Amino acid sequence: MCRQLYFALLCMAALSANASEPLSVTLPNSLPNSLPISLAAQVAGYKAVLTCGSTFNGGKSVAMIAADELTGIRVDFRDTFAQLPDAQINHQEKYVAAQFDDDLPPRYAVWRAGFGCAQLPVGAKLDRRTLLPTATIKHDAQQVNEPWPFGDRVERIHKPNLALAKVVDKALNSDTYGDLNTTSAVLVSTPDQLLLEQYKSGYTPYTSQRTWSVGKAITATVIGVAVEQGLVDIKAPATIPEWSAPGDERQTITLENLLQMTSGLDSTVNGANTPEIYFGGGLVTDYATATALEAAPGTQFKYANNDTMLAVRSLRATLNDDEKMLRFPSENLFYKIGMNNTVAETDWQGNFVLSSQIWTTSRDLGRLGILYLNDGLWRGERIFPEGWRGYVSRPSGAQPPAEIEGAKIPGYGAQFWLYPSRFEGMPDDAFNAEGQRGQNMMIIPSRNLVIVRRGYDHKDGQRFDIARFSADILAALAD
Repeated sequence: MCRQLYFALLCMAALSANASEPLSVTLPNSLPNSLPISLAAQVAGYKAVLTCGSTFNGGKSVAMIAADELTGIRVDFRDTFAQLPDAQINHQEKYVAAQFDDDLPPRYAVWRAGFGCAQLPVGAKLDRRTLLPTATIKHDAQQVNEPWPFGDRVERIHKPNLALAKVVDKALNSDTYGDLNTTSAVLVSTPDQLLLEQYKSGYTPYTSQRTWSVGKAITATVIGVAVEQGLVDIKAPATIPEWSAPGDERQTITLENLLQMTSGLDSTVNGANTPEIYFGGGLVTDYATATALEAAPGTQFKYANNDTMLAVRSLRATLNDDEKMLRFPSENLFYKIGMNNTVAETDWQGNFVLSSQIWTTSRDLGRLGILYLNDGLWRGERIFPEGWRGYVSRPSGAQPPAEIEGAKIPGYGAQFWLYPSRFEGMPDDAFNAEGQRGQNMMIIPSRNLVIVRRGYDHKDGQRFDIARFSADILAALAD
């Protein structure tokens, strides 16, 4: 069914790609009445928010969205996905609608300059978009003509590394690093030189993709910025207003516990499964704050989207200034280091969903990696504290198991995964931001190198082997 759906979507997209009118479809007379309404709402939200972000953040065509964003999706969504009509794009007013029920309004995802797409809650009509919070973000003129990494002028490499090019070609054009994988971009850079960048057809240095869980590393960086500015103390209890009732033991959870995924909160078996917020129009303050303790804080590692969202919720509460919070990631991090094509999205009440919902380019991730290679210095300005790189890349606190069924599992720092020398060919100081569908930003300080790999990997395939890929790049550069 998935293969049939893929080709149907691709054919429809091809027919629509050259049309001047917004994408629209003929809706069925009635929607399937057998679908669970909550699941249908989430799947429609998936269509709406991914289509919205791809269109207005990423600049992708209908054909690209059909081929990349809306294929190879999570298994539990597929049957429902196939039964619902396609999303409708309104280019003029910059929103996307996805119908899922005969009696309720479509799911809406609404784009805002500087903040990307926000979902309206289930049942909300389009006129509620006027209530979405926004703010004016201060932004100095982009220095696009400056040399990399400060701008986008890339000096020609007179003696390209052919061994490196062969490794990258394998990622783009073979299943060497995992089957059913689609590599959309690879970037390899030192702080001084962009050694290689390559894109799949239709993609450019300015094509944004959703970070998925690479956003967690961006969260760690935002928190690091707040530490440098003296706004937060990671050793202190997190500031979560929803836990303020006397006797609530969750008040003992520190900001550090949240960054290290050791909050002790119950986040179900799969803590990365938060569809109510990601696709259901739910609020961070309703869902991420609602779970109870299942272990003493600091004693148990459990990878959880909620921990990341709670860290950002704590920063918002600490700042106690919603407009300042809305401006904070862009003004204090993104635009400081030239991540001019990066937007962080919020829920419909202005809570950043930084565990996943950031759209950025490979070059912008490269700049972030270089910031870590420089341990927080950018053009002489300190962005995050000296030693923060060591903090986020140190296996402190409770750790995941070293292996599961014979497969090596990386260690964990603070919102980054750790790839030491027990992964063949990797130095002990390698650490990686990684997200769903093959998003990676590998940082290797001892080699002064950052490796960015973006993808649209199929859920039925093998996970892209970022450790092997990175080791092969290191070997190529050593030759």
